[in-house]
Amino acid sequence: MTSFPCMWMRGGTSKGGYFLKDDLPTDPEARDAFLLKVMGSPDPRQIDGMGGADPLTSKVAVVSKSARDGVDVDYLFLQVFVDQAIVTDAQNCGNILAGVGPFAIERGLVKPAGDETKVTIHMENTGQIAVATVQTPNGRVSYDGHARIDGVPGTHAPIPLEFRDTAGSSCGALLPTGNAADVLDGIECTLIDNGMPCIVIRASDVGATGYEDRDTLDVAEAVKAKIESIRLKAGPLMNLGDVTDKSVPKMMLVAPPRHDGAISVRSFIPKRAHASIGVLGAVSVATACLIPGSPAAALANIPDGQRKTLSVEHPTGEMSCILEVDADGAVVSAALLRTARKLMDGVVFA
Repeated sequence: MTSFPCMWMRGGTSKGGYFLKDDLPTDPEARDAFLLKVMGSPDPRQIDGMGGADPLTSKVAVVSKSARDGVDVDYLFLQVFVDQAIVTDAQNCGNILAGVGPFAIERGLVKPAGDETKVTIHMENTGQIAVATVQTPNGRVSYDGHARIDGVPGTHAPIPLEFRDTAGSSCGALLPTGNAADVLDGIECTLIDNGMPCIVIRASDVGATGYEDRDTLDVAEAVKAKIESIRLKAGPLMNLGDVTDKSVPKMMLVAPPRHDGAISVRSFIPKRAHASIGVLGAVSVATACLIPGSPAAALANIPDGQRKTLSVEHPTGEMSCILEVDADGAVVSAALLRTARKLMDGVVFA
C-alpha cells in the first residue's frame, strides 16, 4: 500500500488534498494513478477513497517552493474526475487556491511576516500570478475570524485573493475569437477567458430561467444537451481543441439579478451543475458583463466608477468580484474574498 503526507483542506467552496510536490511521484502517470486511488475514482460514490462524490470535493493542490523572481510558491491544480479515471490540469481552481497560502506557511515554504502574511503564488496551469493575504497572528496561521462567504457555513479568517494578468491565461486572449458574441447552434454566446475559460449564454436561450437550483439543472437533460453541443463546438474556437474529455470551458447561464446583484448565474463544471460558482469563473462572468454587445452585458446591473464591485448571484448566495478598469473600460485587475480551513494533516493511503 502506497502512502504520502497530505493535508486535507477546505478552500473556498471546494475541498481537497494538498501535497508538497516533492512528496508525490515524479512521473505524472504514477502520480495520477495514486490520486485516483486516494479519491476512490472512478466511482459515483467514491466510497473507497477520500473524495466526496462531487467534483467540488475531488480536487488536489500540488505546491512547491518557487524559483521565480518575486514568487513564493508554485501551485498546480489537478481535478480528479469522480466517475471517470481522469486527472486533468486543464484549468485553475480559485477556490482551492484559497488554501495554498495557509498550506505553504504551515509547511514552512513561506515564513510568517507579522499579523498578516502575503503569499505570492504562481498558478502552473495557466501561468497566472495571485497574491493571497493570510492571517498569521503570533507567527501561526489562523483560520478563525469573522469573514463569511456564501456556500460555507459559519465564519472564518479572511483570505483576500488578488489576481494578476488573468486575461487569456488558457485561451491566449480575453476573447479568443475577438468577438463580444459568437453564434453557435443559433445561440448567442460570449467565449471568454479572464482566468477561467467560460461560455456565457442567456439562460432563456437554452430553455432555462437562470434561477433554478442545482438538483433541477442536473436533471434538465434538454438544457444539458444544448449547452454540451455548444461547448464542443466552442472548444477549437477557444484554442482548447477537442474538449470532450476536458473540464473546460465552463458553461455559464446568465439572467438578470434578483437580489440587487450585478448578474444571476447558473454554472456547469462543465457537465454537472455547480453548487455555487468557481472563483475564476465568477471573474470571467463579471468581466463579460462589462463587454458591450455580450449577452451578459445586456442583462447586468453595472455600477459606475473605475473600481467596480460586481455581485455575481449563484444558487447558494453571491460572490463579489472587485474589478479595476482603465479609461477605456478594459479590466486590469480582479480581487475576491475567500476563506479556508485545515481539516486534517497526516498521511493518505492508496
